[in-house]
Amino acid sequence: MEENVLSPSDYIKILKRRIWSLIIPFMMIVIIAGAVALLLPPVYKSTSTILIEQREIPAEYVTSSMTTFAEQRIQSINQRVLTSSRLLELINQFELYTDLKKKKTIDEIIAKMREDVILEPVNVEVADRKSGRTATATIAFTLSYEGKDAQKVQRVANTITSLFLKEDLKVRKDQASSTSEFLQSETERIREKVAEYEKLLAEFKQQNANSLPEVFQVNMQTLDNIQRNIDRTKENLRALKEKESELREQLANTPMDLESTLPQRDLKEDDERRLEALKMELINLKTKFSDLYPDVKKLKQEIVELTQKVEQSKKEKEAEKESKKDEAFKNPAYVTLSSRLAGIRSDVGSVKNNLKDLAKEATVYKARLVATPGVEEKYNALLTERNFLNAKHADLQGKMMEAHVAEELESKQKGERFSLVESARLPEKPYKPNRLAIILIGIVLGIGAGVGFASIVEFSDTSFRDGETLARATGFPVLTEVPNIITREDRTKRTIKRLVIFVTIAVIIVVSIFLFDTYVMDLDVLWAKIMRRIS
Repeated sequence: MEENVLSPSDYIKILKRRIWSLIIPFMMIVIIAGAVALLLPPVYKSTSTILIEQREIPAEYVTSSMTTFAEQRIQSINQRVLTSSRLLELINQFELYTDLKKKKTIDEIIAKMREDVILEPVNVEVADRKSGRTATATIAFTLSYEGKDAQKVQRVANTITSLFLKEDLKVRKDQASSTSEFLQSETERIREKVAEYEKLLAEFKQQNANSLPEVFQVNMQTLDNIQRNIDRTKENLRALKEKESELREQLANTPMDLESTLPQRDLKEDDERRLEALKMELINLKTKFSDLYPDVKKLKQEIVELTQKVEQSKKEKEAEKESKKDEAFKNPAYVTLSSRLAGIRSDVGSVKNNLKDLAKEATVYKARLVATPGVEEKYNALLTERNFLNAKHADLQGKMMEAHVAEELESKQKGERFSLVESARLPEKPYKPNRLAIILIGIVLGIGAGVGFASIVEFSDTSFRDGETLARATGFPVLTEVPNIITREDRTKRTIKRLVIFVTIAVIIVVSIFLFDTYVMDLDVLWAKIMRRIS
């Protein structure tokens, strides 16, 4: 069977046969789209534009206390502003979402409002001066609010914008002040630790003043001097002892007084001589007689008595000599030697004492030198910690001054800041829904649905419309064709159809013009624009 190829005339015939199959779906969808476009509530949108202004004072002169980029700060402030408590305050203040309060919970209404508040950054492509590469930079952002009441939308948008700007200023001031307070407290803490280490260092130096590294060389020199003094003192002591020995020998050979220097006389008295004679006589008698001999006994008795007498005489002479001792004339040489010997002995004692003192002093300085390494280690540890704290304190003081300047910079709003360049305006027409777009989409869908439905009806119809089609289908020739007989009733129906089509087209045109005038542009304005273009 040959393939059935449709010509343009065939499509025209199909269109005439299936016109209602095309119009009915089209009209239904267009009517539904128009109903949707008309019944959807208008949503107004009011937008504020906030500019991210660069700092007026270069960063080389004043360092800012802000630690985040503008994009991060925007999102952070957005989270602070759009808290549940603040959104609930706005809902109650402006009486928003009254139609939803009976249908949804407070949390759902707050979530709905959070969705209706839209924050969008305004990005531009800028070139980096150093690398020359282009990068995306945020120079501004918009804050929008969507709602059903145009006036409320404007007021809410302005209120949110005001809250946003206030929160930004508060965050900047708080961060600057908190940075300044932290640095000040940290500086005070480090200053106290510096004072504590200064006190420890002073106490340590006071306790180990003689063993500090600074006096090590002095201690070494002093110990050397003491050792040399000890050597000299020992040499001096040896010389003094030799001199003392010589003076003792000279003094032993020198008479004490002048009487001793006179010639020795026989000063023995008569009794002593008599006693010596009797002793000699007794010796002679004993050689001849025994002790019992009368002359011997008598001689012994006489010797005993004479001995007692001589002893008594000696005692008296000794007493007399003692009484006259001070009156005796000393020997000048003996006196001189005695004085020199006494002086030498005094010098020897003094030198020995000096030697002991020098030895003790040397022991003290040796102990200082031995203790110096340990003292130096502890002293250097304290000194290093003190110097580190001093450097840290100086660094913190510099940072604290910078923080004070940065705080002043933020309080006077000379740093990077958000400024309102365009406040939210009263919306003159709804932001959505786009009724014209809905209707146009409905028309496109209606055309597609009509064409599709008419095609389905046509291709599902198995009847033959002309002889040629029948001949191709059966393979037999067609002998004759009976023409279509048009009656008066057929003419009436055709007239009614044409009238319906005309009215429908007219209604569609009128409705389209009304919707265009209402939701897109005023016809007078459109006419003025057309005339201006023509002129």
